[in-house]
Amino acid sequence: MREHGGNLDQAQQRFGGRAEDWIDLSTGINRLPYPVGEVSLHAWSALPSRAEIEALHRAARQAYRTSAPVVAVGGAQAAIQLLPQLATPGRARILAPTYNEYAGVLSAAGWDVQEVAELDALACADLAIVVNPNNPDGRCHSRKDLLALLPRVGRLVIDESFADAVPQLSLATDADRPGLLILRSFGKFYGLAGLRLGFAIGHAADIDRLAAMSGPWPVSGAAIEIGCRALRDEAWAEATSARLARDCLRLDAMAHAQGWRLIGGTPLFRLYETPDALAAQDKLARRHIWSRVFAQQPTWLRLGLPGREAEWTRLAEALAR
Repeated sequence: MREHGGNLDQAQQRFGGRAEDWIDLSTGINRLPYPVGEVSLHAWSALPSRAEIEALHRAARQAYRTSAPVVAVGGAQAAIQLLPQLATPGRARILAPTYNEYAGVLSAAGWDVQEVAELDALACADLAIVVNPNNPDGRCHSRKDLLALLPRVGRLVIDESFADAVPQLSLATDADRPGLLILRSFGKFYGLAGLRLGFAIGHAADIDRLAAMSGPWPVSGAAIEIGCRALRDEAWAEATSARLARDCLRLDAMAHAQGWRLIGGTPLFRLYETPDALAAQDKLARRHIWSRVFAQQPTWLRLGLPGREAEWTRLAEALAR
């Protein structure tokens, strides 16, 4: 398995404690999740109907401000797994460093994969991948620059898994253009990663193929019911975006007091340069707070945002030691 955040089992092996003892800040998952409420027995006991799946698609189009075709999948990762099958293997170019599943999945399917550092270097690729905002450094690209790239590549995939709180970056409104495919994660912003729900938005030809590959029941009844409820709750989304913006400033101030330098991030995670990221991770882990480090960048430490006030207090105490 490739390196990811959320590897809390490794933290427990090294530092002990039960899963419930830990504050997992190694991911970019909102730690104050959407209040799910009751889920109907029907959602658990019946196969999802086509009408129910279409209702979820309508809720997604409303939330993402698009009229383009949408297909629900079992998390954005499920769409990534299907990407290699959308075309005959050719030249794939990935704007890097970024989420490491793209390179691995495409290489395993026979694509010629190259990671590049600049947007212009994606030109002439059969398949170009841009994560916007990027994971892990939060680098962002304007809609204008991405749309200018579209005619220069065979297919442009924009992963907007961290775009919910910065909707002005999204290309969802343009997603019906041939060759453009947008991936959205539900679980990160709504804090319900275990639900395994995501969406692909794009031209009808691509969405029809992804839907066919996903099968008749690509997501669960519970995911449909909860997803519809959350995606339609605009008040919650607005309040959460505002809270995350405030909490980013709060976390940045705590990191600055440690002498760490902010080098990137999104409203769901922050990336800091530290003298020694492993030492910083170890310091926090001894208080059962897990963070993300990067083997190729020994000074980088990534932190998600704490949720409840008790988590902020524990983080402050751990940093003060």
